[in-house]
Amino acid sequence: MHEDLKTAVAADMPRLKELLMSLVRLESVSADGYDPGVVRRAGEKIVSMLEGAGYENAQLLESSTGRPAVFAERPGPEGAPTVLLYAHYDVQPPGPLPEWESGPFDPVERDGRIYGRGSSDDKAGIVMHLGAVAAHGDHLPVGVQLFLEGEEEGGSVGLSGILEKYSDLLRPDVIVIGDGGNWEVGVPAFLTSLRGVVGVKIEVRTLRAAVHSGLYGGMVPDALMALARILASLHDDEGAVAIDGLVAGEPGEGLEIPEPLARRLAGAVDGVELIGEGSIASRLWTRPSVSILAIDAPPVAEAINQLVPVARAKVSLRIAPGQDAGEALGALKKHIEANVPWGARLEFLYEEKGEATVIDSDNFAVEAWSDAFREAYGTDPVEMGAGGSIPFISMFAERYPDAPILVVGAGDPTSAIHAPNESQDVADLERSVLSEAIALRLLGE
Repeated sequence: MHEDLKTAVAADMPRLKELLMSLVRLESVSADGYDPGVVRRAGEKIVSMLEGAGYENAQLLESSTGRPAVFAERPGPEGAPTVLLYAHYDVQPPGPLPEWESGPFDPVERDGRIYGRGSSDDKAGIVMHLGAVAAHGDHLPVGVQLFLEGEEEGGSVGLSGILEKYSDLLRPDVIVIGDGGNWEVGVPAFLTSLRGVVGVKIEVRTLRAAVHSGLYGGMVPDALMALARILASLHDDEGAVAIDGLVAGEPGEGLEIPEPLARRLAGAVDGVELIGEGSIASRLWTRPSVSILAIDAPPVAEAINQLVPVARAKVSLRIAPGQDAGEALGALKKHIEANVPWGARLEFLYEEKGEATVIDSDNFAVEAWSDAFREAYGTDPVEMGAGGSIPFISMFAERYPDAPILVVGAGDPTSAIHAPNESQDVADLERSVLSEAIALRLLGE
Protein backbone atom coordinates (compact mmCIF):
# COMPACT_ATOMS: atom_id res chain seq x y z
CA MET A 1 0.00 0.00 0.00
CA HIS A 2 2.72 2.47 0.95
CA GLU A 3 5.55 1.24 -1.27
CA ASP A 4 7.05 4.72 -1.57
CA LEU A 5 7.58 4.88 2.19
CA LYS A 6 8.95 1.34 2.30
CA THR A 7 11.45 2.21 -0.42
CA ALA A 8 12.43 5.47 1.26
CA VAL A 9 13.02 3.85 4.67
CA ALA A 10 15.04 0.97 3.20
CA ALA A 11 17.25 3.41 1.30
CA ASP A 12 17.74 5.50 4.45
CA MET A 13 18.76 2.63 6.75
CA PRO A 14 22.55 3.00 6.31
CA ARG A 15 22.24 6.62 7.46
CA LEU A 16 19.88 5.71 10.29
CA LYS A 17 22.22 2.99 11.57
CA GLU A 18 25.10 5.45 11.62
CA LEU A 19 22.84 8.02 13.32
CA LEU A 20 22.05 5.51 16.07
CA MET A 21 25.74 4.76 16.53
CA SER A 22 26.60 8.45 16.71
CA LEU A 23 23.93 8.94 19.39
CA VAL A 24 25.28 5.99 21.40
CA ARG A 25 28.70 7.63 21.39
CA LEU A 26 27.23 10.55 23.37
CA GLU A 27 27.85 9.46 26.97
CA SER A 28 24.66 11.11 28.19
CA VAL A 29 24.31 9.40 31.59
CA SER A 30 21.83 11.32 33.74
CA ALA A 31 22.29 9.43 37.03
CA ASP A 32 23.30 11.16 40.24
CA GLY A 33 27.06 11.45 40.48
CA TYR A 34 27.50 11.98 36.75
CA ASP A 35 28.29 15.40 35.29
CA PRO A 36 25.05 17.00 34.02
CA GLY A 37 27.25 19.05 31.70
CA VAL A 38 27.87 15.94 29.60
CA VAL A 39 24.12 15.52 29.11
CA ARG A 40 23.81 19.20 28.22
CA ARG A 41 26.57 18.95 25.60
CA ALA A 42 24.84 15.91 24.12
CA GLY A 43 21.63 17.92 23.90
CA GLU A 44 23.46 20.76 22.18
CA LYS A 45 24.85 18.35 19.58
CA ILE A 46 21.38 16.98 18.92
CA VAL A 47 20.03 20.52 18.48
CA SER A 48 22.73 21.20 15.88
CA MET A 49 21.94 17.94 14.13
CA LEU A 50 18.22 18.79 13.96
CA GLU A 51 18.97 22.25 12.60
CA GLY A 52 21.07 20.64 9.88
CA ALA A 53 18.19 18.29 9.08
CA GLY A 54 15.85 21.20 8.40
CA TYR A 55 13.90 21.29 11.65
CA GLU A 56 12.63 24.64 12.83
CA ASN A 57 12.88 26.26 16.25
CA ALA A 58 15.45 23.71 17.48
CA GLN A 59 16.45 24.58 21.03
CA LEU A 60 17.16 23.36 24.54
CA LEU A 61 14.30 23.49 27.02
CA GLU A 62 15.93 24.23 30.36
CA SER A 63 15.38 21.99 33.37
CA SER A 64 15.93 22.80 37.02
CA THR A 65 18.44 19.93 37.16
CA GLY A 66 20.66 21.27 34.38
CA ARG A 67 19.77 18.37 32.08
CA PRO A 68 17.68 20.04 29.39
CA ALA A 69 15.18 18.60 26.94
CA VAL A 70 15.59 19.09 23.20
CA PHE A 71 12.77 20.59 21.16
CA ALA A 72 12.34 21.02 17.42
CA GLU A 73 9.42 21.07 15.01
CA ARG A 74 8.33 20.82 11.42
CA PRO A 75 5.00 22.22 10.28
CA GLY A 76 2.43 20.20 8.40
CA PRO A 77 -0.27 21.15 5.92
CA GLU A 78 -2.95 23.62 6.89
CA GLY A 79 -5.44 21.98 9.25
CA ALA A 80 -3.35 18.81 9.78
CA PRO A 81 -2.96 17.46 13.32
CA THR A 82 0.21 18.05 15.31
CA VAL A 83 1.95 14.94 16.62
CA LEU A 84 4.31 15.22 19.58
CA LEU A 85 7.07 12.63 19.20
CA TYR A 86 8.72 11.90 22.55
CA ALA A 87 11.93 10.01 23.25
CA HIS A 88 14.82 10.54 25.67
CA TYR A 89 18.49 10.97 24.91
CA ASP A 90 19.81 10.32 28.41
CA VAL A 91 20.92 6.81 29.36
CA GLN A 92 21.64 4.58 32.31
CA PRO A 93 25.20 4.19 33.63
CA PRO A 94 27.11 1.41 31.84
CA GLY A 95 27.34 -0.86 34.89
CA PRO A 96 30.12 -3.45 35.26
CA LEU A 97 32.50 -2.79 32.36
CA PRO A 98 34.05 -6.30 32.34
CA GLU A 99 30.62 -7.72 31.43
CA TRP A 100 30.46 -5.74 28.19
CA GLU A 101 31.70 -7.59 25.11
CA SER A 102 32.51 -4.21 23.54
CA GLY A 103 32.69 -0.71 24.98
CA PRO A 104 29.31 0.62 26.18
CA PHE A 105 29.87 3.87 24.27
CA ASP A 106 31.73 2.30 21.33
CA PRO A 107 28.81 0.95 19.28
CA VAL A 108 29.28 -2.09 17.08
CA GLU A 109 26.99 -4.14 14.85
CA ARG A 110 27.03 -7.89 15.39
CA ASP A 111 24.65 -10.48 13.97
CA GLY A 112 22.02 -7.95 12.99
CA ARG A 113 22.05 -5.98 16.25
CA ILE A 114 23.70 -2.72 17.26
CA TYR A 115 25.31 -2.91 20.71
CA GLY A 116 25.93 -0.03 23.11
CA ARG A 117 24.41 1.80 26.07
CA GLY A 118 21.24 3.51 24.91
CA SER A 119 21.13 1.66 21.58
CA SER A 120 17.62 0.51 22.46
CA ASP A 121 16.65 2.63 25.50
CA ASP A 122 16.06 5.11 24.11
CA LYS A 123 18.20 6.36 21.28
CA ALA A 124 16.47 3.89 18.99
CA GLY A 125 13.32 5.84 19.82
CA ILE A 126 14.96 9.03 18.57
CA VAL A 127 16.02 7.33 15.34
CA MET A 128 12.53 5.86 14.92
CA HIS A 129 11.02 9.35 15.05
CA LEU A 130 13.61 11.04 12.85
CA GLY A 131 13.55 8.25 10.28
CA ALA A 132 9.75 8.31 10.06
CA VAL A 133 9.71 12.06 9.44
CA ALA A 134 12.57 11.85 6.92
CA ALA A 135 10.72 9.18 4.92
CA HIS A 136 8.19 11.83 3.85
CA GLY A 137 10.81 14.22 2.50
CA ASP A 138 9.26 17.62 1.87
CA HIS A 139 5.70 16.27 2.01
CA LEU A 140 5.16 15.70 5.72
CA PRO A 141 1.43 14.93 6.15
CA VAL A 142 1.16 16.18 9.75
CA GLY A 143 2.82 18.75 11.94
CA VAL A 144 5.56 17.25 14.11
CA GLN A 145 7.05 18.44 17.39
CA LEU A 146 10.05 16.55 18.73
CA PHE A 147 10.48 16.41 22.49
CA LEU A 148 13.65 14.60 23.57
CA GLU A 149 14.03 14.48 27.33
CA GLY A 150 17.42 14.60 29.03
CA GLU A 151 16.63 13.07 32.42
CA GLU A 152 14.09 10.26 31.99
CA GLU A 153 16.51 7.77 33.50
CA GLY A 154 16.92 10.13 36.44
CA GLY A 155 13.21 10.14 37.22
CA SER A 156 12.10 13.10 35.04
CA VAL A 157 12.41 15.33 38.10
CA GLY A 158 12.48 18.51 36.05
CA LEU A 159 9.89 17.56 33.45
CA SER A 160 6.87 19.13 35.12
CA GLY A 161 8.77 22.41 35.31
CA ILE A 162 9.68 22.19 31.63
CA LEU A 163 6.08 21.53 30.62
CA GLU A 164 4.93 24.50 32.69
CA LYS A 165 7.66 26.88 31.55
CA TYR A 166 7.24 26.07 27.85
CA SER A 167 3.48 25.52 27.86
CA ASP A 168 2.99 27.93 24.96
CA LEU A 169 5.37 25.90 22.79
CA LEU A 170 3.77 22.46 22.91
CA ARG A 171 0.40 21.91 21.23
CA PRO A 172 -0.09 18.18 20.58
CA ASP A 173 -3.18 16.57 19.08
CA VAL A 174 -1.52 13.14 19.45
CA ILE A 175 1.38 12.12 21.73
CA VAL A 176 3.66 9.24 20.69
CA ILE A 177 5.98 8.02 23.43
CA GLY A 178 8.83 6.22 21.67
CA ASP A 179 10.03 4.54 24.87
CA GLY A 180 8.10 1.28 24.61
CA GLY A 181 9.06 -1.92 22.86
CA ASN A 182 7.91 -4.93 20.89
CA TRP A 183 6.38 -8.13 22.27
CA GLU A 184 9.25 -10.00 20.61
CA VAL A 185 11.46 -9.47 17.57
CA GLY A 186 9.12 -8.98 14.64
CA VAL A 187 5.94 -8.60 16.72
CA PRO A 188 4.92 -4.99 17.50
CA ALA A 189 3.15 -3.92 20.68
CA PHE A 190 1.35 -1.09 22.39
CA LEU A 191 2.02 -0.60 26.07
CA THR A 192 -1.36 -0.18 27.73
CA SER A 193 -0.35 -0.35 31.38
CA LEU A 194 2.81 0.33 33.34
CA ARG A 195 3.59 -0.21 36.98
CA GLY A 196 4.39 2.78 39.12
CA VAL A 197 7.36 2.99 41.45
CA VAL A 198 8.03 4.23 44.97
CA GLY A 199 11.29 3.97 46.81
CA VAL A 200 13.25 4.95 49.87
CA LYS A 201 16.83 5.13 51.00
CA ILE A 202 17.16 4.06 54.60
CA GLU A 203 19.90 4.31 57.20
CA VAL A 204 20.11 1.96 60.16
CA ARG A 205 22.43 2.77 63.09
CA THR A 206 23.18 0.68 66.18
CA LEU A 207 26.44 2.23 67.43
CA ARG A 208 27.97 5.70 67.61
CA ALA A 209 31.17 4.30 66.08
CA ALA A 210 32.71 0.96 65.17
CA VAL A 211 33.96 -1.21 68.03
CA HIS A 212 35.95 -4.45 68.25
CA SER A 213 33.77 -7.43 67.23
CA GLY A 214 35.54 -9.73 69.67
CA LEU A 215 35.15 -7.46 72.67
CA TYR A 216 31.52 -6.46 72.08
CA GLY A 217 30.08 -9.03 69.66
CA GLY A 218 27.22 -10.98 71.18
CA MET A 219 26.07 -8.06 73.28
CA VAL A 220 25.33 -5.24 70.81
CA PRO A 221 23.88 -5.82 67.31
CA ASP A 222 25.79 -4.45 64.37
CA ALA A 223 23.97 -2.35 61.77
CA LEU A 224 24.23 -4.95 59.02
CA MET A 225 22.42 -7.50 61.19
CA ALA A 226 19.59 -5.04 61.75
CA LEU A 227 19.44 -3.98 58.10
CA ALA A 228 19.38 -7.60 56.92
CA ARG A 229 16.36 -8.35 59.11
CA ILE A 230 14.47 -5.33 57.80
CA LEU A 231 15.14 -6.24 54.18
CA ALA A 232 14.28 -9.91 54.70
CA SER A 233 10.88 -8.91 56.10
CA LEU A 234 9.80 -7.41 52.76
CA HIS A 235 9.01 -10.87 51.30
CA ASP A 236 7.34 -13.97 52.68
CA ASP A 237 8.92 -17.42 52.41
CA GLU A 238 7.59 -17.87 48.85
CA GLY A 239 9.01 -14.55 47.72
CA ALA A 240 5.68 -12.71 47.55
CA VAL A 241 5.66 -9.09 48.70
CA ALA A 242 4.79 -9.02 52.41
CA ILE A 243 3.78 -5.35 52.62
CA ASP A 244 0.15 -4.87 53.67
CA GLY A 245 -2.30 -2.68 51.77
CA LEU A 246 -1.02 -2.99 48.19
CA VAL A 247 -3.14 -3.47 45.08
CA ALA A 248 -2.64 -6.56 42.87
CA GLY A 249 -4.41 -7.73 39.73
CA GLU A 250 -4.30 -9.96 36.67
CA PRO A 251 -3.57 -8.94 33.06
CA GLY A 252 -6.01 -9.41 30.22
CA GLU A 253 -6.83 -12.85 28.93
CA GLY A 254 -4.69 -14.49 26.31
CA LEU A 255 -1.33 -13.01 27.28
CA GLU A 256 1.03 -15.33 29.09
CA ILE A 257 4.77 -15.63 29.32
CA PRO A 258 6.08 -19.22 29.36
CA GLU A 259 8.33 -19.95 32.33
CA PRO A 260 11.29 -21.19 30.21
CA LEU A 261 11.20 -17.97 28.20
CA ALA A 262 10.91 -15.81 31.32
CA ARG A 263 13.86 -17.59 32.95
CA ARG A 264 15.96 -17.24 29.81
CA LEU A 265 15.22 -13.55 29.32
CA ALA A 266 15.89 -12.80 32.99
CA GLY A 267 19.12 -14.78 32.97
CA ALA A 268 18.10 -16.85 36.01
CA VAL A 269 20.82 -19.32 36.97
CA ASP A 270 20.03 -23.02 37.09
CA GLY A 271 18.20 -24.04 40.23
CA VAL A 272 16.91 -20.60 41.20
CA GLU A 273 13.19 -20.72 41.94
CA LEU A 274 10.78 -18.11 40.64
CA ILE A 275 9.26 -16.03 43.41
CA GLY A 276 5.84 -14.49 43.97
CA GLU A 277 2.37 -15.73 43.11
CA GLY A 278 -0.05 -15.58 40.21
CA SER A 279 0.76 -15.87 36.51
CA ILE A 280 4.18 -14.75 35.33
CA ALA A 281 2.58 -11.90 33.36
CA SER A 282 0.82 -10.68 36.50
CA ARG A 283 4.04 -10.84 38.52
CA LEU A 284 5.72 -8.66 35.91
CA TRP A 285 2.87 -6.26 35.03
CA THR A 286 0.00 -6.12 37.50
CA ARG A 287 1.33 -7.15 40.92
CA PRO A 288 3.71 -5.28 43.19
CA SER A 289 7.36 -6.27 43.44
CA VAL A 290 10.04 -5.05 45.80
CA SER A 291 13.77 -5.01 45.12
CA ILE A 292 16.88 -4.09 47.06
CA LEU A 293 18.79 -1.89 44.62
CA ALA A 294 21.86 -1.14 46.70
CA ILE A 295 23.47 -1.51 50.11
CA ASP A 296 26.16 0.74 51.58
CA ALA A 297 28.42 -1.33 53.82
CA PRO A 298 32.11 -2.11 54.10
CA PRO A 299 33.25 -4.18 51.09
CA VAL A 300 34.46 -7.69 51.84
CA ALA A 301 37.96 -6.83 50.66
CA GLU A 302 38.19 -4.20 53.41
CA ALA A 303 36.56 -6.18 56.22
CA ILE A 304 38.14 -5.95 59.67
CA ASN A 305 37.10 -7.29 63.08
CA GLN A 306 34.62 -4.59 63.91
CA LEU A 307 30.94 -4.21 64.59
CA VAL A 308 29.61 -2.05 61.73
CA PRO A 309 27.85 0.95 63.28
CA VAL A 310 25.75 2.14 60.33
CA ALA A 311 24.42 0.67 57.08
CA ARG A 312 22.23 2.02 54.28
CA ALA A 313 20.07 0.55 51.54
CA LYS A 314 17.86 1.67 48.68
CA VAL A 315 14.52 -0.14 48.47
CA SER A 316 12.38 0.06 45.31
CA LEU A 317 8.72 -0.97 45.20
CA ARG A 318 6.98 -1.35 41.84
CA ILE A 319 3.24 -0.81 42.23
CA ALA A 320 0.36 -2.19 40.19
CA PRO A 321 -1.99 -0.13 38.02
CA GLY A 322 -4.77 1.16 40.26
CA GLN A 323 -2.45 1.70 43.22
CA ASP A 324 -2.07 5.23 44.57
CA ALA A 325 1.64 5.99 44.77
CA GLY A 326 1.35 8.05 47.95
CA GLU A 327 -0.50 5.27 49.74
CA ALA A 328 2.05 2.71 48.53
CA LEU A 329 4.93 4.84 49.80
CA GLY A 330 3.21 5.13 53.16
CA ALA A 331 2.69 1.35 53.31
CA LEU A 332 6.36 0.71 52.50
CA LYS A 333 7.56 3.10 55.21
CA LYS A 334 5.12 1.71 57.75
CA HIS A 335 6.32 -1.83 57.06
CA ILE A 336 9.97 -0.89 57.41
CA GLU A 337 9.32 0.98 60.65
CA ALA A 338 7.42 -1.98 62.08
CA ASN A 339 10.28 -4.37 61.34
CA VAL A 340 13.25 -2.52 62.82
CA PRO A 341 14.84 -5.00 65.28
CA TRP A 342 16.50 -4.44 68.65
CA GLY A 343 15.66 -0.75 68.89
CA ALA A 344 18.03 0.22 66.07
CA ARG A 345 17.79 3.83 64.92
CA LEU A 346 16.08 4.20 61.52
CA GLU A 347 16.19 7.23 59.25
CA PHE A 348 14.63 7.75 55.83
CA LEU A 349 17.21 9.63 53.77
CA TYR A 350 15.26 9.93 50.52
CA GLU A 351 11.82 9.17 49.10
CA GLU A 352 10.46 8.96 45.56
CA LYS A 353 7.17 8.10 43.95
CA GLY A 354 5.73 7.77 40.47
CA GLU A 355 2.21 6.78 39.58
CA ALA A 356 1.24 3.65 37.66
CA THR A 357 -0.39 4.25 34.29
CA VAL A 358 -3.27 2.78 32.31
CA ILE A 359 -3.39 3.98 28.69
CA ASP A 360 -6.57 4.05 26.61
CA SER A 361 -6.26 2.04 23.39
CA ASP A 362 -9.66 2.88 21.91
CA ASN A 363 -8.97 5.93 19.75
CA PHE A 364 -8.18 7.00 16.19
CA ALA A 365 -4.41 7.19 16.77
CA VAL A 366 -4.19 3.58 17.93
CA GLU A 367 -6.26 2.57 14.88
CA ALA A 368 -3.78 4.33 12.59
CA TRP A 369 -0.77 2.73 14.26
CA SER A 370 -2.45 -0.70 14.27
CA ASP A 371 -2.93 -0.53 10.49
CA ALA A 372 0.63 0.69 10.09
CA PHE A 373 1.99 -2.11 12.27
CA ARG A 374 0.18 -4.73 10.18
CA GLU A 375 1.71 -3.38 6.99
CA ALA A 376 5.24 -2.86 8.32
CA TYR A 377 5.53 -6.00 10.47
CA GLY A 378 3.06 -8.27 8.70
CA THR A 379 1.28 -9.18 11.91
CA ASP A 380 -1.22 -7.76 14.39
CA PRO A 381 0.13 -5.73 17.33
CA VAL A 382 -0.08 -6.99 20.90
CA GLU A 383 -1.53 -4.91 23.72
CA MET A 384 0.74 -5.61 26.67
CA GLY A 385 1.63 -4.37 30.10
CA ALA A 386 5.06 -3.47 31.34
CA GLY A 387 6.74 -4.04 34.66
CA GLY A 388 8.86 -0.94 34.32
CA SER A 389 7.63 2.57 35.02
CA ILE A 390 7.28 5.71 32.93
CA PRO A 391 5.77 8.06 35.50
CA PHE A 392 5.92 11.11 33.25
CA ILE A 393 3.10 9.75 31.07
CA SER A 394 0.63 10.93 33.69
CA MET A 395 2.08 14.46 33.37
CA PHE A 396 1.29 14.51 29.65
CA ALA A 397 -2.15 12.99 30.25
CA GLU A 398 -3.07 15.65 32.81
CA ARG A 399 -1.76 18.55 30.73
CA TYR A 400 -3.18 17.38 27.38
CA PRO A 401 -6.32 15.39 28.28
CA ASP A 402 -7.72 15.46 24.73
CA ALA A 403 -4.58 14.08 23.05
CA PRO A 404 -4.42 10.28 22.66
CA ILE A 405 -1.18 8.81 24.03
CA LEU A 406 0.58 5.83 22.43
CA VAL A 407 3.62 4.04 23.84
CA VAL A 408 5.55 2.18 21.15
CA GLY A 409 9.18 1.41 20.44
CA ALA A 410 11.81 -0.52 18.54
CA GLY A 411 13.35 -2.66 21.30
CA ASP A 412 12.46 -6.20 22.29
CA PRO A 413 12.79 -8.41 25.40
CA THR A 414 16.33 -9.44 24.41
CA SER A 415 17.57 -5.84 24.16
CA ALA A 416 19.03 -6.01 27.72
CA ILE A 417 18.11 -2.42 28.55
CA HIS A 418 19.78 -1.10 31.72
CA ALA A 419 22.14 -4.11 31.57
CA PRO A 420 25.53 -4.84 29.99
CA ASN A 421 25.47 -5.54 26.25
CA GLU A 422 22.32 -3.55 25.56
CA SER A 423 21.39 -3.90 21.88
CA GLN A 424 18.88 -3.02 19.19
CA ASP A 425 17.69 -5.35 16.44
CA VAL A 426 18.34 -3.57 13.12
CA ALA A 427 15.42 -5.18 11.27
CA ASP A 428 13.00 -4.12 14.00
CA LEU A 429 14.46 -0.62 13.91
CA GLU A 430 13.61 -0.47 10.20
CA ARG A 431 10.12 -1.87 10.80
CA SER A 432 9.48 0.64 13.59
CA VAL A 433 10.55 3.55 11.36
CA LEU A 434 8.34 2.33 8.53
CA SER A 435 5.30 1.76 10.77
CA GLU A 436 5.56 5.25 12.23
CA ALA A 437 5.99 6.78 8.77
CA ILE A 438 2.85 5.00 7.58
CA ALA A 439 0.92 5.98 10.71
CA LEU A 440 1.80 9.65 10.24
CA ARG A 441 0.41 9.50 6.72
CA LEU A 442 -2.77 7.78 7.93
CA LEU A 443 -3.22 10.48 10.57
CA GLY A 444 -2.82 13.15 7.91
CA GLU A 445 -5.44 11.48 5.77
